[in-house]
Amino acid sequence: MEQVNEAIVKTVETESPQKKSKKVWIVLLILAVLLGGAYAGLCAYANSLNTFYPNYHINGINMSGLTVEQAQEKLETQLLAQEIEITNHTLDTQLTIPVSDLGYTAESFAGDAAFWMEQEQNAAFLLKGWEYLCYWMGRYPGGYHWPDMNPDVLNATSAYLAEFFSQEPVHGSYELAQGNIFVTCARDGRAVETEAVYAALADIAAYSKNGYRVELTWEQIPAAVVTAQEIHNELAGEVKNAAYDKEVEGITVEQVGVSFDPVAVQKQLDAAQPGETVKITALVEYPSVTAEELQEVLFRDVLGECRTHVSGTAARINNVKLSAASINGYVMNSGEVFSYNEAVGQRTAANGYQAAPAYIRGETVDEIGGGICQTSSTLYLACLRGDLEITERYAHRYVPAYIPWGMDATVSWGGPDYKFANQTDYPIKIVTEYSKNYLTVKILGTNVDGRYAKVTNEVLSTTPWTTVYEEDPTMTPGMPEKEKTSPYTGYKVKTYHTIYDAEGKVIDSHFEATSDYKVRNKVILRAPAAVPVPDIPAAGTAEIPAVTPEMPVEPEVPAEPVVPVVGEELLPGTEPVTPEGAL
Repeated sequence: MEQVNEAIVKTVETESPQKKSKKVWIVLLILAVLLGGAYAGLCAYANSLNTFYPNYHINGINMSGLTVEQAQEKLETQLLAQEIEITNHTLDTQLTIPVSDLGYTAESFAGDAAFWMEQEQNAAFLLKGWEYLCYWMGRYPGGYHWPDMNPDVLNATSAYLAEFFSQEPVHGSYELAQGNIFVTCARDGRAVETEAVYAALADIAAYSKNGYRVELTWEQIPAAVVTAQEIHNELAGEVKNAAYDKEVEGITVEQVGVSFDPVAVQKQLDAAQPGETVKITALVEYPSVTAEELQEVLFRDVLGECRTHVSGTAARINNVKLSAASINGYVMNSGEVFSYNEAVGQRTAANGYQAAPAYIRGETVDEIGGGICQTSSTLYLACLRGDLEITERYAHRYVPAYIPWGMDATVSWGGPDYKFANQTDYPIKIVTEYSKNYLTVKILGTNVDGRYAKVTNEVLSTTPWTTVYEEDPTMTPGMPEKEKTSPYTGYKVKTYHTIYDAEGKVIDSHFEATSDYKVRNKVILRAPAAVPVPDIPAAGTAEIPAVTPEMPVEPEVPAEPVVPVVGEELLPGTEPVTPEGAL
């Protein structure tokens, strides 16, 4: 047994390399024959097909396994509906259009399926197997055939797309509306030319191989930016009603009141999207009177009016007329305060004023400007009837003769003044007129609800005057007595202010002011007597100043109950200093 095995080993070891090489070639030949047979079979199979190879595409449309008729139908329907994606890398949104919008119709692709099938079938027999394998593995994209487009349709589509993608810039802006500030953030614009879109769409052979995606380019148009600080600089301020410009005698426009924090608002704007409109955090106040409204109602109504009779010397009448003329046409806007002394000015001879009776330390003397208190008093009562706010007023030292008691206002340069404020929302104008010994003062303004006011008075106390005799050393015995000082009875008077609505219903009734008129005794001069005669005071109530017919002398009490409040009251025992023009 051992000898046999050795013989076998020797036989194997002695096999030559030539024999081994021969065997390899035999194996390779067999494999080549098998592969060649298989490829020939594949070519024969491909040659026998009357359908398109797997993954065969025509203009990007998959025609796998379809016959010419089926492929043609699919080409004419699906290809025309194939969407082309129009976009730009800077946009988040996209627009798609069908291939038919380029001017193609079904007739544009007539016979295309047969053409490509012919290309497939006319290939050499031995190439058909290779092409089949390439299509099967997706190595070939297929065929592309794009006939000429209809230029009119393509131009219309290009114009539409140019307009669609073009965009006007949105400049930063703001507006006041509904009590808020709305800010529109800036957004850049785009300029797209029709010619550029036309050129991009016309090259369909290129982009159809890239998934039907067309990338457009355009020119960017920068937009103007508005900042919170710029808005604040233009809007911030207090609310103001439309007013009357005294210099140009016209109406100034109203101003909206705006207040906000520019830093906080800028953060709001920075967080917003381009083109977005943001309601910023701000306090907005609208005026109650606009220029348009004021134009219709300016000085439309008589708020208050007073008429007094002017008597006395020609110099006194001159002073009344001159002081009234100096305030005629005087305009006050809402919130302004009128000062009689400032408006009339100093009463001097150079300004046309003359010497007329006035009170100086309780005595009646001729003084430059005497009588101008009738103008201030007439104005005061007109203001009361116009329901205006009185801020400073003093009663005369003695009861006046030309106006109801408690309704006068004494003034003096460097001393008492008369002031009132325009607390209405509209401008007011003082209008004065002197005619036939009567002075009329009107307050023109705008009465929005028809309310009106009445002023009444009440005498609280009376202080009778007495007769006082004084010896005059210049008189000789036997000369008749003569009056040195005329008497005035003292009175303490309260005035009341009652406001009514348009229907006559009381809205408010309140104490207005106290007027404390001093008593002045009657002084009689006589010659020194040889024998002393007892000085016996004599009481009297004569010489009470008369009033004009339209001004009731009898004290009146308001029809509605009133609750007294502190008004413009002179403390007991005090008197306004009246160095000039106080009568």
